[in-house]
Amino acid sequence: MTSQENRRITDLGTLKAVSHPLRMRLYRALFVARTATASQLADQVDEAVSLVSYHLRKLADHGLIEEAESQSTDGRERWWKPASYGISVQEEDLKGAPELLAASAAFGRTVNEQRTELHRRFLDERLTWSDAWRSASISSEWLPRLTAAELTDLGAELEAVLEKYDRKARAAEEAGDTEGRENVAVHLHAFPYHS
Repeated sequence: MTSQENRRITDLGTLKAVSHPLRMRLYRALFVARTATASQLADQVDEAVSLVSYHLRKLADHGLIEEAESQSTDGRERWWKPASYGISVQEEDLKGAPELLAASAAFGRTVNEQRTELHRRFLDERLTWSDAWRSASISSEWLPRLTAAELTDLGAELEAVLEKYDRKARAAEEAGDTEGRENVAVHLHAFPYHS
């Protein structure tokens, strides 16, 4: 059964496994789909089913995804689902471990590149979306001067709000309320920088 909590990644092998660009794309696609087969995911990422199957098994080896109940009568193809509500990498788990720091940086770059591609695709395709969706989309930048403690509090509050909306949407979908729903990407970055 899928855990309702985030999976906190603390080991090098799992961090390296999910840092692979195709595996991260597959994890994201599976997270959005909730359940899918290798064939369905291969269509989404435009890769061979055999390659996708291999990478799904690698994600499963590290406990990031797991087999799901079959959604078809065929029974020949495996169905997959995320093993947890999400994944996270926490800075305190990386202290004193240079190999984890390096793997975390690779993970961050992979995730950032894919997030940038999602946003670029929206910008390129924005006229294909309705006025309501274009108006609802958000693009803003704030440059406050905060303490580390204030940034920690801000992050916790933003995460709580996003989790509230995500869980509410999931419950509505499970109840059959899918009218007008689209996949929405919300990317937050908050970090210190030197001016």
